[in-house]
Amino acid sequence: AVLANNRLFIHAGKSSKSSIVITQIGESGENCFNNLVTEVIVEDNAHFTIHKIQSDNDSNTQVATEQIAQGYNSTFKINTVTLNGLLVRNNINIAVNGQNCSTYMNGAVIGKNNQHVDNHTFVDHRVPNCYSNENYKYVLDGKSTGVFNGRVVVQKDAQVINAYQNNGNILLSDHASINSKPELEIYADDVKCSHGSTTGQLDEDALFYLQARGISKKNAKRILVSAFIGEVIESYEDETITELIQQLLEKEHGWTF
Repeated sequence: AVLANNRLFIHAGKSSKSSIVITQIGESGENCFNNLVTEVIVEDNAHFTIHKIQSDNDSNTQVATEQIAQGYNSTFKINTVTLNGLLVRNNINIAVNGQNCSTYMNGAVIGKNNQHVDNHTFVDHRVPNCYSNENYKYVLDGKSTGVFNGRVVVQKDAQVINAYQNNGNILLSDHASINSKPELEIYADDVKCSHGSTTGQLDEDALFYLQARGISKKNAKRILVSAFIGEVIESYEDETITELIQQLLEKEHGWTF
């Protein structure tokens, strides 16, 4: 067993454009705990992206926390794909300090066995004229469990804010479960904000349609699940990263999108 406490500090300078790939992959270690804190300052007019891929083994636990501060006219995006790990928790806290900012959060969770995956996000809109969009999708099988808690706060003087939040979940097993809690706290009056959460099973009509065309039930499920999470995976916009996700999906879950 190993306890790892890692801290990563990133300063994205003015008018810069950059991205980082964080991969958390466990091979031989057992009963390990990884605690990763990433602090990011995104200066004025900067564009910064975090691609995060979590594929630990069935006995390891990890907590990842991102603390983000955005300056004027900046863009920040974080894409998180969680494929394995006994217990995984992601904490994303974003302070939107400058006007004309754009903030994007995308997440895909594929759970099985007794895994638990927990995503907590917080966007604090402190100033006017900003945009945020959040999209998290869970696919849970076996006895796996998930939590999504997305919180958006629009402060009193933060007018003309567009903030959107979506959480979609598919349960492949009667024993899997998800707890979803999207939250909006709005103290300004000139805003466009929405949030939504849906949980269900695969569409039986769509399964029947695919099987009627000679596709096995197992492959039909894979096709429907792939289409469901494909929107999130495509947000990576990097062929090398999506190929890695493909390989890990095949290794951990026996299918690709």
